Amino acid sequence: MRGRPSAQDARTPPARTARADYTSAVYGSLLAASVVAGAGAVAAPSRPELVVLLLSTGLVFWAAHVFARLFGERILHVPLSRAEIFRVCRGEWPIVKAAVPPSAAVVVSPLLGLGYEGTLWLALAVSVAGQVGWATTAALRAGASFRLVLAAGAVNLVLGLLIVVLKASLGH
Repeated sequence: MRGRPSAQDARTPPARTARADYTSAVYGSLLAASVVAGAGAVAAPSRPELVVLLLSTGLVFWAAHVFARLFGERILHVPLSRAEIFRVCRGEWPIVKAAVPPSAAVVVSPLLGLGYEGTLWLALAVSVAGQVGWATTAALRAGASFRLVLAAGAVNLVLGLLIVVLKASLGH
């Protein structure tokens, strides 16, 4: 018979599952789109600088998320161990991984005959596609209804398109 949770149960976070959490990948894709949209607003970085900017921004935000998660779980009395630190680092790593496809788009853009402006649009399109793809995948893997899967994709597409409008309004 299940009774009320004990005081110990209230302090213990829910058990971790092996299911993937796509939140960091969606967030990382939106972050990468924002970096691309802002690139060149004042001075246009070179392609190599843009790749470094995308990856380093992902790394900085990854580190900030790791710290925030560890601090937040510490407040919940989760023991801070090496295993816990590695678990959180791995869990937030998709923020960095989400910067790889738009970075790759920047690298291959000259092979596609794209100028700098075309490079920015390609990287932005790849970022938004990643964001929509990760959100849709998350909803599918969570067993969401077809309507909810469509809603997750649509909301993330709208967020991505807001970044596109921002880029267009900056005039670059």
